[in-house]
Amino acid sequence: MSDIKKYSEKTFEEIKHVNEFGNEYWLARDLALVLEYSQWRNFLGVVEKAVEACANSGFNVDDHFADVSKMVDIGSNTQREIEDIELSRYACYLIVQNADPRKKVVALGQTYFAVQTRRQELQDEFNKLDENAKRLAIREEIREHNKSLAEAAQMAGVETPKEYAVFQNKGYQGLYGGLGVKEIHTRKGLKRSQKILDHMGSTELAANLFRATQTDEKIRRDKVKGKEKANRTHYVVGKTVRDTIKKLGGTMPEDLPTPDESIRQLENKEPKRLTGKSETK
Repeated sequence: MSDIKKYSEKTFEEIKHVNEFGNEYWLARDLALVLEYSQWRNFLGVVEKAVEACANSGFNVDDHFADVSKMVDIGSNTQREIEDIELSRYACYLIVQNADPRKKVVALGQTYFAVQTRRQELQDEFNKLDENAKRLAIREEIREHNKSLAEAAQMAGVETPKEYAVFQNKGYQGLYGGLGVKEIHTRKGLKRSQKILDHMGSTELAANLFRATQTDEKIRRDKVKGKEKANRTHYVVGKTVRDTIKKLGGTMPEDLPTPDESIRQLENKEPKRLTGKSETK
C-alpha cells in the first residue's frame, strides 16, 4: 500500500477515537499499520524518538503517550492481551515527524497532523479570549472572507453593486428566517448607515462567517453561473446554517442580543489594530 492515491486525510480520521470526555486520541497499533510498519518492534523505535522529542520540548510525556492494553482474537475463539499506546494528536505529530520519510503516506501524515495541531492551538487561543476580543477576531475574519465571496459572486455573474446587495440580502434571508438587511437593521434598532455585522455578538458573527465561507466555497466548487443561481445558492446555504443551529438547539440569529458597543467602538479602544478597511455589509 505505497500508492499515495490510496490515502487521504480521511485515512487518519478513520482511525481516530473519542473518549467519554470528548477528547480525541489514536492508538499506536492503528497508526503503525497506516504508516506501513508491519513490525511492531520497528514502530516502537519511532515512538521512542517521539517520546524523547516530547520530553525535550518540556511537555509531560504521560499526557500524550499512555500505555494501554487490549484483547485481540488469535483464533479458535481465544484471545490474548497485547500492549498498545494511546496517543494524543501532538504525539501522532511527533511520530510522523520521526517516521520513515521515504514513505509517501508519512509525508501525508506529517501534513495532516501539523495542520490539525496548529488548528487546535488556534482554537485554544481563541477560547481564552473574552467576548469583545472574540467579536473583533471574527469580524476581521469576515472582512477578509467577504472579499473572496464578492469575487466568487462576480465570477458567477453578480456584477453591479445593486446586484451584489441583492445577493447579500438573500444570504441574510436564508440565515435569519426571511429577514433581510432592512429588517435586521430595524430589529437591532440601527441607523441605515450602521453595518449590522458591527453590532453582533461573537455567536451571531460566527454564524455569518460560516454562511459566507460556505457560500464562497459552494459557488466555486459547483461552478455556479448566473446571478439568480448565485442568489439561490446564498439563500440555501444561509438556510442550511439556520437549520443546523435549530437542530443543535441553538438560539436563532435574530433572537441573539445586540451588544452595547459596536465593533467600531471596540476598535477605537485598540489603536494598534488596523481599521478603516472597506467592506460590504
